Amino acid sequence: MHLKNVEIFCEVATNRSFSKAAKVIHISQSSASQAVQSLEERLGVQLINRSTRPLELTAAGQVFLTGCRDILDRFRQVEESLKTIQDDVTGRIRISAIYSVGLLSMERFIKKFQQQYPGIDIQLSYSHPDDVYEQVLQDRVDFGLLSFPREGGENSCLPWQKQEIVLVVPADHPLAARSEIAPSAINGEPFIALSSELKIRRQINRWLKEEGVQVDITHTFDDIENVKRAVEAGAGISLLPHPTVVREEVLGTLKAIRLVGVEWVRPLGIVHRRHKQLSIAAQRFVEMLQNDFVDDVSMVNDHYRAHVRQEAANSNI
Repeated sequence: MHLKNVEIFCEVATNRSFSKAAKVIHISQSSASQAVQSLEERLGVQLINRSTRPLELTAAGQVFLTGCRDILDRFRQVEESLKTIQDDVTGRIRISAIYSVGLLSMERFIKKFQQQYPGIDIQLSYSHPDDVYEQVLQDRVDFGLLSFPREGGENSCLPWQKQEIVLVVPADHPLAARSEIAPSAINGEPFIALSSELKIRRQINRWLKEEGVQVDITHTFDDIENVKRAVEAGAGISLLPHPTVVREEVLGTLKAIRLVGVEWVRPLGIVHRRHKQLSIAAQRFVEMLQNDFVDDVSMVNDHYRAHVRQEAANSNI
């Protein structure tokens, strides 16, 4: 049994399509189909139901897929262990992140990591939280970066960051002169909320209820970027993780005000499949995330100030 055929089968099973799998691994569709057929003939069972769209695995195919993933994981571990003897870490890291995490900081992490390990290809995608979990479970990514991560079942979670929740107002708002504020001060204020489908929204609702605070929700969005744009436009105020508004603070379009008397934070975690051994490359990246994240907002401010100055300089060229 050829290992390449096993890899092709796993891609077909993951993508539920011969054509999509073929594109991922850069072979023809007919080659992908022939590889799976060769496995079926070798095993004497049908692995894929070809009469459905998208393709579905048979019961035998499900069992075989689990075993194949274990085989490939183990082979990659051995392969990478040999490379580390020569201190040559290579390979591919597949990451899925929610938008507010990936867009904020991942560019910096990836750049730093590839300076140390130029032979590693990093593939980063942005997704809705539910899609991140699904990609992890389907082994389409090595790990996911999420807020309020849940652990259980096939998921295993490593803690990463705790981001302070702050009140966010337009720069010209009456409250913008304040450096800190009690949650009770926003009672009845027009409020820009995140979608109720998101865990952070449900947690904010609980926090406000505990403090006896009711806000007037005027707009709802499913991502933090749109919430910030609405606040900038003067449509209301909001509660957001502080690191997500640092850039707007530097630009002077938003003001972040610390909340007193409460400790509201957004936890971030690194989620991967339970019992799956991460590749050496992925392990190194996770170690960097845990050891090198910017937890001091002043440091993030410095980072963005430099970035904004560079953008301004480029615009004047």
